[in-house]
Amino acid sequence: MSKPIISQRATLMPSSPIRKLFPLAEAAEKRGIRIYKLNIGQPDLPSPQVGLDALQHIDRKVLEYSPSDGFRSLREKLVGYYDQYQIKVTPEDIIITTGGSEAVLFAFLACLNPGDEIIVPEPAYANYMAFAISAGAIIKPIVSTIDEGFALPPIDDLEKMISPRTKGILICNPNNPTGYLYTRKEMNQLRDLVKKHNLFLFSDEVYREFIYTGSPYISACHLEGIEDNVVLIDSVSKRYSECGIRIGALITKNKELRAAVMKFCQARLSPPLLGQIVAEASIDAPRSYAMHTYEEYIERRNCLIDGLNKIPGVYSPIPMGAFYTVARLPIDDSDRFCEWLLSDFSFENETLMMAPASGFYSDPTMGRNEVRIAYALCKDDLKRALFLLAKALEMYPGKIKD
Repeated sequence: MSKPIISQRATLMPSSPIRKLFPLAEAAEKRGIRIYKLNIGQPDLPSPQVGLDALQHIDRKVLEYSPSDGFRSLREKLVGYYDQYQIKVTPEDIIITTGGSEAVLFAFLACLNPGDEIIVPEPAYANYMAFAISAGAIIKPIVSTIDEGFALPPIDDLEKMISPRTKGILICNPNNPTGYLYTRKEMNQLRDLVKKHNLFLFSDEVYREFIYTGSPYISACHLEGIEDNVVLIDSVSKRYSECGIRIGALITKNKELRAAVMKFCQARLSPPLLGQIVAEASIDAPRSYAMHTYEEYIERRNCLIDGLNKIPGVYSPIPMGAFYTVARLPIDDSDRFCEWLLSDFSFENETLMMAPASGFYSDPTMGRNEVRIAYALCKDDLKRALFLLAKALEMYPGKIKD
């Protein structure tokens, strides 16, 4: 008997390069192998105590729906948070979402028709492709290179990609997976292009706390003259180590767009109640919490990048933000190598897990000798992982010889 056929959308939906290796990891752990997980941006630092206290002392008798755009008290507190970064918004400009992921999805659903195109510098966060497919939109990649430090490609090349179907440009700043921070010049060039062609500028800025250079953080919300074009994506997941509470935000001054997004918000009823309570309390975390987190990531970044570039045949540019890097390895195929680490390799009963960079490009032939590494583990674990990587490269049968 034949089975019903699943949708074309489901067939096109890519597997996560970050999570697709989980079955191999589970099998390795069942064999007693310890895995250093560098594949996912899950911080190991504690969440703010004020957030944990708020969760533990909830005195509600009913865990009710919240407003579809989130609690006003949370949105009011976020106004003060954004003001620290010279991002001037009102509570009405902010819509609370179920993580930054839902903010991207709702932005696409509200701004893009099926067949519309979005230009995205790659390598890019893999789930952008999934959200575009969900909305019936098409990502048109413009590829940045490791040898150029993953800087934005020439703006003239980007403009040549604009077609009658182009509806927007999507950036992640600081970038996941590369750690690149867009310069003032690049942001101004994007502003001029967006204004000239009347495009949306979707800007994912969830890593703004983690910038390790003297260069300024230029938010899309700082760009004058395109206020109604900008859609800012945010999340508390990384800055407060609260990935599991699923609280993000979509921010725009475009009233028509906000009204459109609200229809999708109402259809899914409300963002997580408990997550909003924790997020609102966490905004009051002392400055010392943010400083400790920031200083820890700087040390981890330096430890990882120094260690990677000491391994023969390995190269990583210095990431200027976030807590990821894309490294080039002397290997034939990053997908095969990352699978081999979990299925065949171990040293002293340990191995490591990384994300193949091929999953961060639209073209499956790209990134075949690159991996994304998250430095969300403590320095001792990073040092051990670097040792294991060097050992693995010595033993890997698909190693590329100098």
